[in-house]
Amino acid sequence: MSEGVARRSGDRYEDPGGVEPREAARSRPAKDSGARETPKSSKSSKSRKKYRYLRLLPEALVRLGGFRKRKKAKSSVSKKPGELDDSLEQSCGLGCLVSRCCECCNNIRCFMVFYCILVLCQGVVLGLTDVSIGNIQREYSLKTFEKLALELSYDISSGLAVIFIAFYGDRKKVIWFVASAFFIGLGSLLCAVLFINEENNKSKVGIEDICTETKVVSGCQSSDASLQLKYLYFITLGQTMQGIAGVPLYILGTTFIDENVATHSVGIYVGIAEFTSIIGYGMGYAIGAPLVEVPEDSTSATNTAGTNGSTEWLWTWRIRFLSATLVAWFTLIPLSCFPHNMPGSTRIQAAKRKRLHLFDSKLKDLQVGTSIKDLCAVLWILMKNPVLICLALSKAAEILLIIGAAEFLPIYLENQFMLTHPVATILAELVLIPGGALGQLLGGVIVYTLEMSRKDLMRFIMATSVVSLILLMLTTFVSCNPVQFAGINEDYDGEGQLRNLTAPCNEKCRCSSSVYSSICGRDDIEYFSPCFAGCTYSKALTREKTYYNCACIKYGLITVDQEGDVIDARSGKCDAKCYKLPLFIAFIFSMLVYSGFSGVPIVLTITRIVPVKLRSLALGVCYVVLRIFGTIPGPSIFKMLGENACIFRDVNECGHTGRCWIHNKTKIAYLLVGI
Repeated sequence: MSEGVARRSGDRYEDPGGVEPREAARSRPAKDSGARETPKSSKSSKSRKKYRYLRLLPEALVRLGGFRKRKKAKSSVSKKPGELDDSLEQSCGLGCLVSRCCECCNNIRCFMVFYCILVLCQGVVLGLTDVSIGNIQREYSLKTFEKLALELSYDISSGLAVIFIAFYGDRKKVIWFVASAFFIGLGSLLCAVLFINEENNKSKVGIEDICTETKVVSGCQSSDASLQLKYLYFITLGQTMQGIAGVPLYILGTTFIDENVATHSVGIYVGIAEFTSIIGYGMGYAIGAPLVEVPEDSTSATNTAGTNGSTEWLWTWRIRFLSATLVAWFTLIPLSCFPHNMPGSTRIQAAKRKRLHLFDSKLKDLQVGTSIKDLCAVLWILMKNPVLICLALSKAAEILLIIGAAEFLPIYLENQFMLTHPVATILAELVLIPGGALGQLLGGVIVYTLEMSRKDLMRFIMATSVVSLILLMLTTFVSCNPVQFAGINEDYDGEGQLRNLTAPCNEKCRCSSSVYSSICGRDDIEYFSPCFAGCTYSKALTREKTYYNCACIKYGLITVDQEGDVIDARSGKCDAKCYKLPLFIAFIFSMLVYSGFSGVPIVLTITRIVPVKLRSLALGVCYVVLRIFGTIPGPSIFKMLGENACIFRDVNECGHTGRCWIHNKTKIAYLLVGI
């Protein structure tokens, strides 16, 4: 026993209090153990020489795996329980190349700079990809399987890979960050293939929006199935890579921040990362939307090969995706220079272990292996944690709220406040993206400022959820009186039928519902297009387009233009004479902000109720629950509910059912609140 104490006392990390000094031990008479201790003393002298030799090697060589393992094994044997092992902390460098000049960047703040750049870049790529997927769905008649492959490939791939990456990647997080940067860039290139090699030669039906009996309508050309299939493969593969690349960012990135930041400061770092992700998606959507947007008030639906298929248009798309690729790959080298354990992380993790509150105290000293059997065992432990499952379901409910609001808010604004589709879409984006981003950021700031405990975080989550629900219910009281719409809720002054745009006054005009270009007649009735109003010619004035000689408009205030012609209708929707839109926007924006408050606290609570070694896996379980109950079924459910609220739908000359032009605003309001 005394020999063991003497060997441990020689370690340089030992607290000298209560242990005999090394010189005194050497000066003690050997008694009868001299022959027995001579070999051991020679071995210890050899080990000391070997250790001094290793310390004389360049620090770059010490960073190599073999030396690090032996050093780690030596320190683990000589450590007393409760002592800190700072030898695990590493220097900044690229592989075995260590530079002293980059040590000033070996901290969590510099890491956050490149980490947020990568998160922002993936958000931009996802926004651009969603725009391109929406454009494909408008241009082609896709099968159900093709639509699901385009929409769900990101969620399914990330949901399948998250458990394995969270379990096995937790030990080498930096390597996975580098792999994530590479896959984000490669996925961006694959998604850009749609706009690099081919031009969009799909023909649309040429339809004039005015009434004429001798109208020439071009034929309907079916799309090339092999072309669609090729696009489907590339975009699905690109989305799959983005899904796999997102797992290290949002799972391992969160735990990496937690390991290198003090307990109460984690919230603001995670909030900044979530804020950056949402802003990146908004940037990508805002950059890509103008390139595929079809003007709402165009006089005809013409062939797109002369516009979207032009070289200039293609190069514009190339620059967007290629720029995202270059930015993602720019972070490869900086991220690879960061160590797996930053300076000071050992003391931070030791302090957090003392404050850990586990659901089951038996898990405090849990040892986790690397086999599949160990993975299944710890998964079962996490699944039996009711607090973790409830938090995961709460996170899924938050995501469902965002998905439902993104699906119904533009429709509700368009039908309730009589806005055009582009204006309603832009306004919804200006509310959804800043509201969600600001909620995540402020949630992290509040947690950081108040230094909330585990129980305080749960109370905060429940309180913000109740407030967001109250604000959402208040939006039902903000409504406007409906505007008369010919053929929808008005029957052409008794000459037509409801739910039928065709009436005796326009039956010879050969109108089509494929072009939605609403006009407001002088009778304060809205018409689907100038053709359905029976207008025979138009003029383009300074600020708006006016229509004349409209057979379906027979009464109303008479106004004349500069040439003395009576103006029967003007382009755009009729004025609803409703001024409640700012109040509605205030309620919705506040609801989104309060809903976002709970995002960061949910993540922090999960990291505080599970063992340190299972934090990444616990976030992975939450991620899977979020995908199963949130992002995968959410869009399909809300789209199906939105279809039930449709009043009038486009059926083009090719016989394909298009988008819903007009919705029942009462049903949409109930659906918006029922989220």
